[in-house]
This record gives sequence, C-alpha cells and structure tokens, in this order.
Amino acid sequence: MLSVTDIQKILPHRYPFLLVDRITEIKKDEYVIGYKNVSISEPVFQGHFPDHPIYPGVMILEGMAQAGGILAFQSMDMTEAEAAQKVVYFMSIDGAKFRHPVKPGDKLEYRMTVAKHKGAIWVLEGKAYVDDTLVSEAELKAMIVDK
Repeated sequence: MLSVTDIQKILPHRYPFLLVDRITEIKKDEYVIGYKNVSISEPVFQGHFPDHPIYPGVMILEGMAQAGGILAFQSMDMTEAEAAQKVVYFMSIDGAKFRHPVKPGDKLEYRMTVAKHKGAIWVLEGKAYVDDTLVSEAELKAMIVDK
C-alpha cells in the first residue's frame, strides 16, 4: 500500500493535478489498484458543470495514467533519486470509453494491468470503477524518459 506522501515521492504531480490518493495493491510487472476520492471541493467542478457536477472523463483517464506510472516506476526497481530524474510520457490512449458518470462523493478506483512491457515502453489496460460499476476503460501506452 502507498499513501499520498509515498505517491508524491514517485510522481511529479501536485494539487490540483495529483489524481491518485492511495495505492491499495500493487504487483510489480502485473497490476496496480488505487483510488481517488472525488470531492465537490475540487476546482474542476466550478465549470463542469456548476448545477450538475460531473467529473470529466479526461480526468479519469489522467488518473488511470498516473496509477499506471506508479506501477511502471515501482516495477523498474529505481531508487527515489533515480525516479526523481525520470518522467512518464503518455504516447497514446486507445479505445477510451466512458460508461457511467462519476459524481462528487464517489470513490473512483483505478485498476491497471500490464498488457506489454519492453524496455522503457509500457502498454497498460486500464479500467475505472465506482462501487464495482465500470465507469471508464482505455488502453494507455507510455514511455519512461529522463527529465
């Protein structure tokens, strides 16, 4: 399990763009499960939409990407100092689907699985759930590079 302070040692993202609150399960080179608590106090809800708040699909995809980045970094057995010199660049997002709206108060769970890994390139199958209801899915391709 990784707390938000552990996650901040891995990812460069910070408020309001750090979209993973906790990693609950991780198996190197295989999968990661983490979540974000979606709160009405998030800045995105000022404009999406003021009288009907819906968490944007692009933010769900970014949260999946961040969870996938954590999986990649943890799988590569880098020290904190080595990880600090690297960044994850997403190369493509394919087959993105949004199946159910995500609203304030939801616990958005990211489940990322490694489909392929060769060198610095990672292909991840991502799914996002709220209360075991699939809300989004996509295939994400990323590369870990030097900053």
